[in-house]
Amino acid sequence: MTGLIIGARYNGPAGTGNGGYSSGRFALAAGLPGDVVEVTLRRPPPLEVELTTRAADSGVDILHDDEVVAQVRSGTIGPDEIVEPVGWDEAVAASARYPGLVSHPFPTCFVCGPQRAVGDGLRLFPGRLPDGRTATPWEVPEPMAPELVWASLDCPGGWAIPLEGRPYVLGRLAVRIVRTPTPGQRCVVMGQVTGQDGRKAYVRSSLWDPDGDLLAHARATWLAVA
Repeated sequence: MTGLIIGARYNGPAGTGNGGYSSGRFALAAGLPGDVVEVTLRRPPPLEVELTTRAADSGVDILHDDEVVAQVRSGTIGPDEIVEPVGWDEAVAASARYPGLVSHPFPTCFVCGPQRAVGDGLRLFPGRLPDGRTATPWEVPEPMAPELVWASLDCPGGWAIPLEGRPYVLGRLAVRIVRTPTPGQRCVVMGQVTGQDGRKAYVRSSLWDPDGDLLAHARATWLAVA
């Protein structure tokens, strides 16, 4: 497949693609069977360049100039790997405490950057709850694309790590989409750290609809930036 391009609008760290959004695009391009897809980013996704796909053992690789950008594989997520939700009002209150409003390593991030205008970025601002989970409200945009679900599960999980103290970037993301949210829905995205090992942090995130039904959930590995 050719013609796969991550547009400049969808950046994470300046000059590279947002990890969650890019992973969602890669997963769709790979077209793997099964309800869970796992994407491992081998380098920061480049913007505004044509990427290609290549069949690989048990999956698909995403390439730029013959260099592997990402590996896409079928995956698994256990039924216990879900972050339980809070209500909309509690998520709104938590979002007001979003640490990225004060100190943000990537303030123009498409998903969580406070410098992105309303209607341009997603402006998901996950604040921490007393138990360490994060919560953010999300009024689902129109039009709605599956890669935006991947994006919504990225940064709200990452901010369960204290990113304002030491920057991390997404290294791996496995997502299961139960149902794509409806444009205009008031959803809640939750995040939680499950462990750390050296420069790796392990994270879960979940997307919930207004009735408290699970829409999607993810497991991720984040890598501290040297």
